[in-house]
Amino acid sequence: MRKKHNMRSSSGLVEVISLTEKFTFNPKEGIDNPVMVITEEADSVSSPSPRLCVLKREEGEIYGFHLRIEGGREGHIIRNVVSGGVAERSGLRDGDRLLEVNNCYVDDVPHPEVAAKIRLSGNQLCLSVLDGEEYEQALSQGQDLRGLARTHKGETFKPPRLCHIKRDPVSGLGINFTPVEGEKGRFSVSLVAGGAAAKAGVFKGDRLVWMNGAAVSDLSHAALNRMMKKCGDRITILVIDSESETCYLQQRVPILPSMAVPHNLPYKARKLHLVSGSEGYGFLLRLEKAASGRTSHVLCEMDDGSPAQRAGMKDREVLLEVNGELVESLNHQEIVDRMRLSGQKVSITTITPQGLDFYSKLGLSPLLFCEDDSVERETEKMTLSPAEEPSPQKEEMDATCMPRLCTIQKGPLGFGFNLDCVPQSPGTFISQVAYGEFWA
Repeated sequence: MRKKHNMRSSSGLVEVISLTEKFTFNPKEGIDNPVMVITEEADSVSSPSPRLCVLKREEGEIYGFHLRIEGGREGHIIRNVVSGGVAERSGLRDGDRLLEVNNCYVDDVPHPEVAAKIRLSGNQLCLSVLDGEEYEQALSQGQDLRGLARTHKGETFKPPRLCHIKRDPVSGLGINFTPVEGEKGRFSVSLVAGGAAAKAGVFKGDRLVWMNGAAVSDLSHAALNRMMKKCGDRITILVIDSESETCYLQQRVPILPSMAVPHNLPYKARKLHLVSGSEGYGFLLRLEKAASGRTSHVLCEMDDGSPAQRAGMKDREVLLEVNGELVESLNHQEIVDRMRLSGQKVSITTITPQGLDFYSKLGLSPLLFCEDDSVERETEKMTLSPAEEPSPQKEEMDATCMPRLCTIQKGPLGFGFNLDCVPQSPGTFISQVAYGEFWA
């Protein structure tokens, strides 16, 4: 058998062939191999290797780590990993840099968006991280971190699809599930051509991962059929093509709804941008309790032609966020204060009560699949005439002088800032802020 060695010299690429068969050496005759054997010890340069950490927590449990950005350092940095906690057990280490959240590359994504992805993932989270020293090494060598994360996985993973199927009066749901031979809890999809499931984004040969909020990995075929019968006229399923499923299983990557591309979902949360008029935003915020016992902040009694109406607000929608901050833990007055302190503009995220019920039954956050009804520019044009539009300089000055209400949740190391003053000078100021910190 022959083995080829490629060597580069000043004259170009030289191919040197060595025989791997055993040979003898005679000091008078020399080597009995007619070809000179040249060996070269390859430079052993270790390549940075991302690690996959899968975190699973119980209801009410925290993952147990901080995610920070720090001055003078690149990347989203893992800090303060709780000893014995979920994060440490999954393999996270202090100083790791976060590359991916649920298969989504985040190294170049703003910190608040990365924190939101983690927060909305629920009780299971898949993180790809790189050791801090390896991360710095990769940066110094100019390596493509996105490519590094992709290459490490070996294959390009296609995302799963979250599909909502509504029964057709003639063909029904248009889908059946066949057990994969010899593998419990794995089911292949067969479809009625042109049926309800096919129209909802399901493909023949897809693998079923999840149905109506329940994983199917522990179900028998009979139990799955019983579940389908209970679903009635509509089901929501998580599916993935068989090749991608194999890649996920080989890499031990969980297939999660938070990774999914939505198809045919009946409800989606919407982000609205409001610009205040002379009489405010033109709607009423009311705290209401539903029959289920859940309390919600409801938007109602919109004025005709108001900024709220022009922004696309619908009567009796439920408020989810104000300027990117979740409102579920806030009381009525706290939400009102945040809107007032927002100045002339506010960004809110809403969903219909039916939509909130839909996602609650699936065990998902409605903010996972949010649409941005960005009509801010149009509402500005309708609210301000050209003569009234503030100059950029005035806008900047007004924003600088505007007070801000900041709600801080205390972590294991405190609130993340110091309170200082200068002797014989008025006022108290914030100092030594732990920049960009997120507690998970």
